[in-house]
Amino acid sequence: MAQDEGRFGRVNIPRRAWAPPGVRPRAPRQLVREYTYVYAAVAPEAGKMTSLILPSANTAMMNLFLEHVSHTFADYFLVLQVDRAGWHRAKDLVVPANMRLIFQPACSPELNPVEHVWEDLREKYLPNRAFLSLDEVIDAVCDGLQELEADPERLRSMTCFPHFRTVS
Repeated sequence: MAQDEGRFGRVNIPRRAWAPPGVRPRAPRQLVREYTYVYAAVAPEAGKMTSLILPSANTAMMNLFLEHVSHTFADYFLVLQVDRAGWHRAKDLVVPANMRLIFQPACSPELNPVEHVWEDLREKYLPNRAFLSLDEVIDAVCDGLQELEADPERLRSMTCFPHFRTVS
């Protein structure tokens, strides 16, 4: 499995949008610095994902997420690929008994398939929208996460990197 955190908030960046020739599309812009964090773990070959939306990215929140993943996949022993964020290596981090963490090489987000989940959410559920509250952002992110979890084939096609494939 692979794990990552993504920050989502009310600061938006205008994205490309389709419009008929000669028409300039309108895209709202807002700079409200209000954020939430999404923690996600993906089992690429199985096309399964679990996620939590939490208020910050730190060791306490990572402990909550690891416990959630451990319970969600209680029937398995998990090897979880994580990046080298400080809260992944903290002394206070509690790794459940059915899980081991392996660290991906430094400065290599392209090796983490969860990055594609964040790209998909930002591209399909959040573009060119101005949200009135952080709750609206959370609702849009939840909709995207639920759609991805319900479509294992799409999740598999986005995340099943060669280093996650098992040889039969």
